Amino acid sequence: MPAPIYVIGHVNPDTDSIAAAMGYAWLLRERDGMDTIAARAGAINPQTSWILKFLNLEAPLLLADASPRFDSVVRRLDSTTPSRPLREAWTILSRTGGVAPIVNEDGTPFGLVTGRSMFEYVNRLVGPHPDKREAMRWDQILEAPCLEACDTHAAKVQANSRIRDVLSRLLREEGDEFWVLDEKGLYQGICRQRDLLNPPRLNLVLVDHNEAQQAVPSVEEAELLEILDHHRLGNPSTHTPIRFMVDIVGSTSTLVSEQAEEAGLRPPEMLAAMLLAGLMSDTLALSSPTTTERDRAAAERLSRWAFSPAGPLSKETIQTFGQKVLSASAGLGTRSPREIVASDMKIYRSEKYQFAISQVEVTNLYELNEHLIPLSQALMELRESKGLNFAMLLITDVVRGSSRLLVDNPPPILDNLPYPPHTDGTRLAEGVVSRKKQLLPVVLSLVES
Repeated sequence: MPAPIYVIGHVNPDTDSIAAAMGYAWLLRERDGMDTIAARAGAINPQTSWILKFLNLEAPLLLADASPRFDSVVRRLDSTTPSRPLREAWTILSRTGGVAPIVNEDGTPFGLVTGRSMFEYVNRLVGPHPDKREAMRWDQILEAPCLEACDTHAAKVQANSRIRDVLSRLLREEGDEFWVLDEKGLYQGICRQRDLLNPPRLNLVLVDHNEAQQAVPSVEEAELLEILDHHRLGNPSTHTPIRFMVDIVGSTSTLVSEQAEEAGLRPPEMLAAMLLAGLMSDTLALSSPTTTERDRAAAERLSRWAFSPAGPLSKETIQTFGQKVLSASAGLGTRSPREIVASDMKIYRSEKYQFAISQVEVTNLYELNEHLIPLSQALMELRESKGLNFAMLLITDVVRGSSRLLVDNPPPILDNLPYPPHTDGTRLAEGVVSRKKQLLPVVLSLVES
């Protein structure tokens, strides 16, 4: 069976990242017949969680990292129990190329019958004595219970464990076969040493990002098939040519909707609404400077698909739905400071610096006053834990279209930021609402000069 293809957004996923993964996975299945699975590289943020619940949609699969796991090399071999006659194990062994799993009645592993364990069992029975060899008949041996001829020392690994974490230990094991168990310790199958040396790579399609530091961990161990994005270039290298599309629009959901229309396809209503939510979130309901005419056309298109007259969202408009999306994320009091600085955070690198920019949306900047000290502490802890040179938090008022900038451990070059200092230590970023198009280019122009 062909391996599935995971369509996945960046770490610390926002609504556009989740929506694009869901929408593009659907499009690749419908248009190209691919076996795709929408995935996410981190926890769902409060805005996305509210939208998924509002639309009655399931969150994409959580893919913690892209390193191959034992479930990709497991062989689901037939088994028998310890009390059954050895002839049953012999039959399995002859069909599987040398191994018969012996599993307890409760599903836990007992031992493996292999050619070697069979030889050792017969040798124990017969030994070097010719008279015993003549007296012992093969059919008698095969009537003994399987437990008599088992190797009970084979290593055990969990199906969801990363191969690379235990590879060196398993290669030092005397036996060639190992147990693969589920999270409850029950038999899943068997793997062999030779299967561990070149395990199949996960197939990935990246959406809403193209920089390796923002991708799912261990992306270098995966097979990268395609990238669909709307951010600056910083793409990882690939072994073979891939389909690569980065375009100047306000959201990746816009690109997905355009490709669906070009293919003559229309996503289900709730999925179209999810894509519209991704578009509304990334463009601040079409008010961000990143918004293009293509985004406005995509919003009209998606609203037509999502708000059909007979559908459950028939009373919604682009404006009312967009306001619901933005309201679902606004506020500093509903989450801990640590969650706020980490949930929508992206790491960037220049020649001299490695830094993070986080962003949080509020409906009124006055609430920043009571949260400033814990946010500053959380931002410092984030910087230290990631080993960064400095870290920023952009607090954006989605109603008034302006921001305040909090910076931890700024290098002297950032004194030249064009945002005047405020009395509380933050900087006033009037009219700045986009991390990608407004803040990041300014920061990079300073640290790369």
